Amino acid sequence: MAAKGNYELLCLENPLLDIQGVGDEKLLEKYGLKANDAILADPEKHMGLYEDLMQNYKAVLIAGGAAQNTARGASYILPSESVLYIGCVGKDKYGETLENICKEAGVKTEYLYDEKTPTGRCGVVITGHNRSLCTDLAAANNYKLEHLKQDRIWKQVENAKVYYVGGFHLTVCVPAIKALAEEAAAKNKPFILNLSAPFIAQFFKDPLDEVLPYVDILIGNETEAAAFAESHNIDTKDVKKIAEAIANGPKKNTQRPRTVVFTQGTDPTIAVTAQEGGKVDVKEVPVHAIGEDKIYDTNGAGDAFAGGFVAGVVKGESLEKSIDMGQWLAKLSIQELGPSFPQPKQTYSS
Repeated sequence: MAAKGNYELLCLENPLLDIQGVGDEKLLEKYGLKANDAILADPEKHMGLYEDLMQNYKAVLIAGGAAQNTARGASYILPSESVLYIGCVGKDKYGETLENICKEAGVKTEYLYDEKTPTGRCGVVITGHNRSLCTDLAAANNYKLEHLKQDRIWKQVENAKVYYVGGFHLTVCVPAIKALAEEAAAKNKPFILNLSAPFIAQFFKDPLDEVLPYVDILIGNETEAAAFAESHNIDTKDVKKIAEAIANGPKKNTQRPRTVVFTQGTDPTIAVTAQEGGKVDVKEVPVHAIGEDKIYDTNGAGDAFAGGFVAGVVKGESLEKSIDMGQWLAKLSIQELGPSFPQPKQTYSS
């Protein structure tokens, strides 16, 4: 059971300021973006997007960064002072904005402050129920292992009970991810990784494969599962089969069987857990139904699912209940603007 003040959940990734506007096909075409995708910004193609959103699409500024959203989501469910978030921001007003939003959400931040590089930003183009994310990492790209290894920070790492890393950090600082992963394996603590976007498995396969043996729980969606299968020569499009192949992959901490959790939009979430002899346990958990008219914004829905799910893990809930908590929080989030949650706080009930 999570207890106040213990900061049992530690999250690591890339803190970003979301610049979010309602766009159209014309805007997507202008910058070569896809309607439901996430990419890193190309300095030659995408730098005009952020100002374009601000000037012409009535963009709003929202706290973002996938694992930072997940940290705030978990904090929505867990007791106060349960969640610690680590990443790199610029020493600027946007970094202060992110810090304040996290503080309001009950998340303790341990940012590395970059004196020379501005806080990272993510252009979010909303078209219907789709969102296209285009990230200029900026300061977020400059996180260093030395920050994590400082005595004051590392003591908090050792104190944490569950580690969650967003896959986008595989493009930034693999040594920091490995340090958390090795601590988790040595102390038999759950280490959770989110695949985060198709391009991670496609273009950052080597760092992903370096970290994967440490992963106790892998989270992703059906498009990320397909990208993983393609890049790893898993000859199937069946999400369950892909999950089975990943679950039975090499593993450092043999005390914990690997579980792979794939969401599938409005279809049931698939969870596959490895068992002895190459067998697997498969669970399907239905989503929380919601009318189309109630869906306001799907940006951050996957992060919200992860937040509810990891909150369940921290609380020691069953796999099915943790997934259901994730579905519940995602349902709340898509009725709000951006990756946020209703106030006053609602209480989870199965």
